[in-house]
Amino acid sequence: MTLRAVFLTLAMTLPGWTSAPALADVRAGVEAWENGDYQHAIEQWRDPAEKGDASAQFNLAQAYRLGRGVPVDMKAAEQWYRKAALQGHADAEDNYGLALFLNGKQREAMPWIRKAAARGEPRALYVLGTASFNGDLAEKDWPRAYALLSRASALGISQATASLAQVDRFLSPEQRQRGLALAREAEIAPERQAMPAALKAPAAPFKPVLNAKSWRVQLGAFSTEANARTLWGRLSARNAELKPLEPYLMKSSGLTRLQAGPVAGKAAADALCAALARGGNACIPVAP
Repeated sequence: MTLRAVFLTLAMTLPGWTSAPALADVRAGVEAWENGDYQHAIEQWRDPAEKGDASAQFNLAQAYRLGRGVPVDMKAAEQWYRKAALQGHADAEDNYGLALFLNGKQREAMPWIRKAAARGEPRALYVLGTASFNGDLAEKDWPRAYALLSRASALGISQATASLAQVDRFLSPEQRQRGLALAREAEIAPERQAMPAALKAPAAPFKPVLNAKSWRVQLGAFSTEANARTLWGRLSARNAELKPLEPYLMKSSGLTRLQAGPVAGKAAADALCAALARGGNACIPVAP
């Protein structure tokens, strides 16, 4: 799990959408973009961007990054992201930090990466989690790295899932529980989650998720299925709150997540995690 791997991930996962602000000509540019007329979109955005419209600036940055309507130019993309970011445009802030990172300005990028990670931006969580594990560009903190990578993985960053499996091999049970507690404290926004499909484990009592619309709680993530089964045996034996629930194994990219459900909504999931936390066992609510 190196900065080189993070660099390649960011290069592949930066999004390609634009924002739709209030100015009529900027909205017209968004409509042109959505219709594939990138050149006309650029023409609509250029003047308001130069006059300081943050949404037009962000859209121009996206165009330069993608090379649509203009040649690919990451330096120009960085400059336009910066203009919008300095005006408080949240998406521009997120992408500015990532653009700095991709342009070799990692140390300059980290304050923006941290800000984006605090908002739950998946790619920023992945970058900061990797830095926290390696002690490179961030203080070495394995439980925090586990928490950040867990959140990035839950939000659909497949490379974070693979990195999480590597981190799991180094953590003690206490560090893993601390990592889960930190992830829980961050309160992952349900609408931004992109959890992988459930897979049935080969042996009882683990079952596939029959109702994908039900809330669940995540009790841990492991590099081996055996560790997940061991944790369930221990937790279910000493926590009455888990006895009515079914355990599930969620497998993706070599990592096994242990989840339990169904749970009757977010409030119930929060209450369950709070009850488990009182006994020293952290968990994370998982939205349907």
